Amino acid sequence: MTGYGKDSRTSARDKRYDILFEPVRIGPVTTRNRFYQVPHCNGMGRAYPSSMAEMRGVKAEGGWGVVCTEQVEIHHTSELSPVIEGRLWDDADLPVFQKMTDKIHEHGSLAGIEPCYDGLATPNRYSREIPMGPSARPVTYLEPVQARAMDKTDIRNLRRWYVDAARRSRLAGFDIIYVYAGHDLNALSHFLSRRWNDRGDEYGGSLENRARLLREVLADTREAVGDTCAVALRFGVEELLGDAGFTSGGEGREVVEALAEIPDLWDVNVSDWSNDSATSRFAAQGFQDSYVAFVKKVTSKPVVGVGRYTSPDAMVALIKSGALDLIGAARPSIADPFLPKKVEEGRVEDIRECIGCNICVSGDFLATPMRCTQNPTMGEEWRKGWHPERIAPKTSEDSVLIVGAGPAGLEAARALGQRGYAVTLAEAGKVLGGRVAVESRLPGLSEWKRVADYREYQINQMVNVETYLDSRLTAEQVLEFEADHVVVATGARWCTTGVGRANTAPIPVAEEARILTPDDIAAGPVPDGPVVIFDDDHYFMGGLLAELLRGKGHEVTLVTPAADVSHWTHNTLEQARIQKRLIEMDVRIRPLHSVVALGRDTATLQCVYTERRHEIACSTFVPVTMRRPVDTLYHEILRLTGPGEAPAPKSLGRIGDCLAPGTIAAAVYGGHRYARELGEPVTDAVPFRRELPQLATN
Repeated sequence: MTGYGKDSRTSARDKRYDILFEPVRIGPVTTRNRFYQVPHCNGMGRAYPSSMAEMRGVKAEGGWGVVCTEQVEIHHTSELSPVIEGRLWDDADLPVFQKMTDKIHEHGSLAGIEPCYDGLATPNRYSREIPMGPSARPVTYLEPVQARAMDKTDIRNLRRWYVDAARRSRLAGFDIIYVYAGHDLNALSHFLSRRWNDRGDEYGGSLENRARLLREVLADTREAVGDTCAVALRFGVEELLGDAGFTSGGEGREVVEALAEIPDLWDVNVSDWSNDSATSRFAAQGFQDSYVAFVKKVTSKPVVGVGRYTSPDAMVALIKSGALDLIGAARPSIADPFLPKKVEEGRVEDIRECIGCNICVSGDFLATPMRCTQNPTMGEEWRKGWHPERIAPKTSEDSVLIVGAGPAGLEAARALGQRGYAVTLAEAGKVLGGRVAVESRLPGLSEWKRVADYREYQINQMVNVETYLDSRLTAEQVLEFEADHVVVATGARWCTTGVGRANTAPIPVAEEARILTPDDIAAGPVPDGPVVIFDDDHYFMGGLLAELLRGKGHEVTLVTPAADVSHWTHNTLEQARIQKRLIEMDVRIRPLHSVVALGRDTATLQCVYTERRHEIACSTFVPVTMRRPVDTLYHEILRLTGPGEAPAPKSLGRIGDCLAPGTIAAAVYGGHRYARELGEPVTDAVPFRRELPQLATN
């Protein structure tokens, strides 16, 4: 296996960062450094346990001193199917977690687990048990299911289930056991909250009463594990709801003050999940700092917090200021599992920084293994044996020509260069990055440029990779280059026809109608007059163009066949923020409609249900419906190398949006996969390992 083109692993780390590698005592255990992977979902859990264990083990190998699970269900009366979390219902589940803790301990890291009883946050689709919570309420999912109020017997049972989970966690080899009362996603946080708890007994009313169950579970957990494991409390000190929720200056602080010395570790954040994991479009790195800063002032116990930190200088500042003892990370540890190791080895410039896009989060909502835009190996550590830092060396002395330096072409060049191949990367434009270079200039997406910046830097260190800008190649020129392998990564362009999911045929258009694509808007100004954006893509682009154009003073109407704006971004925790921003900017929103015709200065809208039509003013129409691959070069090469024509390269391929337009994450993965598979045997077999269910014996 080989590493990057340069190898500076022997470099000593910058002494400024020594503080990050100090051990920290957490109750009866000690972590080797201050890098702490907090609990995070991953879409693997109970369904793909080997994938989950290998992914966590790779993070420990990468230097994270503590590596934690996702939330782990502790009882069949509270389960999240079809969402894939961990599951610790009984002793039969122990081997899954023992495999994980073994992987983590192999590299000298501590393993943490986050047992959870979801309460009002689950409808129990699989178990069909009646959900329970502090009060009788509908579950928080949009589902016709109501939870019943827990009586005293239920509360005693719940305490016992937490004890059982703690004991099983200790048996499975965990070093840190969480009591999870954050994100408004579990019974403990529901009992704490005035919004969900309207009880009239000793578990309701005053904050002291509402915190009673949390205090009891903390004590029960401590008694269950003794002095063998640390007990951590995860709590959202601020909910950004004003007096309706916890605030860092109100009840959030009071909870910390009341329980200050009870847990061995405080893991604090801003809740709910959409706040804690806000995208870079809506929240800067470290935006939680001011909310959690008080915690260290009221407890002597170590404190871990998160902020999508990727800079070791920012981490050092947090430690030295006394704000935190441990640098927590979920998304940065996904983007670069080896972030701590790179700091330790003096390779800070090699850190693959999180861009805050939340593609990783979407795996949880879609019940599939987690993916990452920056790290194409995420979720493939066990399935395909892909390691984030190591890759098989080249199998030949063949040369490779990559045409197009967007996310797919850049990643292919980087990974092929890492393998040792002689690579030429030709880009028609004057900058590298393709769509990333364009989209990162849109409002709030500046951090997305890290996709290109990271790969450009890595490529520049490789003597076996040559890059040529302003080099638009013809098919003849590609063949004259005589590369052994040619891969076309020339991207895609947005369509003007309006064809997409809602309209399977082009929209009828008057000759005088003005149509601009997102590509056109990125390239130049938009004429005056009302703009109609037709969003049938449902990801970020339609809503973002509406924000951009309204911000420049245009009258904007966003039309979508969906029930809300940028509907797919529910999966990235952004939808509510996007729609709120557009409403506050006075963008007119027309949900549940398609655009079915364009006149000179009108657009005809049609209701998706009734097919009723009406016209609205439209000087410029912007269809955000689909993109077409820019694959003319690929097909021209095929034509020139047909039977009786010019000699063909050993292989000719397409990757990224040129093959099939998708997300940036999909393009990066496509480039990485091409690099991994070049020179490897081609078979019809399933290209990854599967975890098959074991049949019951009766």
